Amino acid sequence: MVSFIKTFRYLSPFIIYFFAYLAFTRTGIYCFIPLIFVFFLVPIVELFIEPNPKNLMETEEVVAKENKIYDFILWLTVPLQYVFLYIFLQSFNDQLSFIDILGRIIAMGLLCGGFGINVAHELGHRVNKTEQFFAKSLLLTSLYMHFFIEHNKGHHKHVATPNDPSTAKYKQSLYSFWLQTFRGTYVKAWQIAIQDAQKRKSKFPHILNEMALFQMIQIGFCLLIYLNFGLVIFSHFLVAAFIGAALLETVNYIEHYGLQRQQRNDQTFERVLPAHSWNSNHVIGRLIFFELSRHSDHHYMASRKYQVLRHMEDAPQMPTGYPGMILLALVPPVWFSVMDKQMKKHSIL
Repeated sequence: MVSFIKTFRYLSPFIIYFFAYLAFTRTGIYCFIPLIFVFFLVPIVELFIEPNPKNLMETEEVVAKENKIYDFILWLTVPLQYVFLYIFLQSFNDQLSFIDILGRIIAMGLLCGGFGINVAHELGHRVNKTEQFFAKSLLLTSLYMHFFIEHNKGHHKHVATPNDPSTAKYKQSLYSFWLQTFRGTYVKAWQIAIQDAQKRKSKFPHILNEMALFQMIQIGFCLLIYLNFGLVIFSHFLVAAFIGAALLETVNYIEHYGLQRQQRNDQTFERVLPAHSWNSNHVIGRLIFFELSRHSDHHYMASRKYQVLRHMEDAPQMPTGYPGMILLALVPPVWFSVMDKQMKKHSIL
């Protein structure tokens, strides 16, 4: 029974899809239930639940690693994401108020960020081509396919260094970071894709590369939505996709804020350690984001599957879970005040 609960607890985030269905099919307060759940109810509840730093025992980890149900749960997001995107696009009519439209767009944005990009992040680290295809398909729903290239071949290599546009500097606000990372990761993805094409001896590496292919796929996807649903609904989709991307980059902000790897005399950097990512053991946030908040172990060993990520003793700890930290990041003076104390607590300042 305990093993069953441990396995199927990762189905709990799918309640957000149910809340999104209410948002897409009803009006009024129903349109905002996903937002209220993720960024009001969860942060409040997490204030009263102690973080759980317990790791799986070695025997439990071996069993969990081989249990395909954990993979099936992630794969389930692919059809769900596209079904709900279609429901979202079909949900608009002349009777909706501006507030109802806004609520539905935000709900879709949460699906884009919480499932479309977050699950794609997990699957994108797999070596299986099918799972990598699933990752790219999920990223398409947020028009953020370049993440697949830059995150795996750029961010994980350069994290916590000045060379990483996805690492926030100390005292850098979230909004300044958005400008840095949206532009920086996109440019880096092009550079990486061109370099990869050159390694493959492509005759036209600047146009025959994976990044160029991703742009063509995304343009085609946009045209498909525009031609079938019109300009207004297409614009709603674009805003939802941006919200998903902004949610992802806000998570990047809180994960590495103010942390830097030591530079050696030969200008290289020390290897990535648990101390170079902020960690959170807050249980609900861990479930909602499929253990992404155990981020220190993820960067220490990127091949580890989400269900076996560990608490690392050397990792600096966030004072609350991801939903609460995202809210703090939106108000820079409050964020700086809280994080200065946390950095002093972990002897970072």
